[in-house]
Amino acid sequence: MESFVSAFVGGMAGALLMDATEAFAARLGVTSGVNVALLGRWFLSLLGGRFTHKDVRECRPFKREAWAGWAFHLLVGGGGVALLYPLFFHGAGLPHPDNDLLGGMIFGLATSLLPWFVLLPSFGWGAFGLRGPAGTNALLASPLSHIPYGLGVGVALAFARHIG
Repeated sequence: MESFVSAFVGGMAGALLMDATEAFAARLGVTSGVNVALLGRWFLSLLGGRFTHKDVRECRPFKREAWAGWAFHLLVGGGGVALLYPLFFHGAGLPHPDNDLLGGMIFGLATSLLPWFVLLPSFGWGAFGLRGPAGTNALLASPLSHIPYGLGVGVALAFARHIG
């Protein structure tokens, strides 16, 4: 149970590392086009029964969509997705990797599949976000930001192992 709590907390911290990395990458011209308000708009649409959009930017804005986007990003996209890391090892009956940092970063890289094949297509931007807003490059932006996300998960698990 301890690894699940650590992974969840690490996932939320990793989501903040992801945000910092995305802000830095955007200054270099590498962006996926996703922002917290669009994420909130998509999430609130999802709660209303709509999973896909022609282009989420054309969807009617919601009141407090940025707040909903932050909540979804930190709790579901950050902490919730991080639960998949220990779940994989527990479910497969495998020991956790000895190097939590490397394992976490590999996990983070693997989570790039979620925006590439779930989030961006549901935004209406196609696989890898190839039909996203002009000037975006989700194919590069996603792994750049998801590796630090995984690092947050790995650091939390390493810390828990060290103090446990």
